[in-house]
Amino acid sequence: MAAPGKCILVTGPPGVGKTTLVMRVLESLRTSHPNLKVQGFYTSEVRQGAERVGFDVVTLDGRRATLASTTNLSPESLKWPSVGKYMVDIASFESLVLPELQVKEDTDLFIIDEVGKMELFSSSFFPAVLKVLEFNTPLLASIPVPKFGRDIPGVARLRNHPGAAIFTLSPSNRDAIKKQIYDQLLELLRKH
Repeated sequence: MAAPGKCILVTGPPGVGKTTLVMRVLESLRTSHPNLKVQGFYTSEVRQGAERVGFDVVTLDGRRATLASTTNLSPESLKWPSVGKYMVDIASFESLVLPELQVKEDTDLFIIDEVGKMELFSSSFFPAVLKVLEFNTPLLASIPVPKFGRDIPGVARLRNHPGAAIFTLSPSNRDAIKKQIYDQLLELLRKH
């Protein structure tokens, strides 16, 4: 089990800036600790003009794969699960993300942006996240807010994890939350 505070979760409504916050915290940590060894991924919108047409997952070293799309479709994609108008490409997601979640001895920090409905269509993803939590490596992850008062079971399990510290992001508290998370991660990295 993760020690208390080893699992830092950022939550908030869609579009509030969870991914931006996670990436800014990571950028600040890399500036202050240039030799920091970080594993993980973040989710990036894919746009055509002003229209969002999907999401990619991007590793921290810049490799990309499709997570979900409205345009990158094939006859096979008709079998994929969907979230709203997006078809979720589980095979593409897993091929990039699952190797990133393999714990290495020298890893200082894991970034998982995000643990949400699309990602949880992968039956292998959440067990990999739980495996990360078993180690003493700090984890910074983003999770969605419960929709209509109901949490996704995997998200609820993370939210209720004994090692979880939850930060709820809003437009008015972004800077303060960034500093709190940065400070908490610095403390964890000193102890790691």
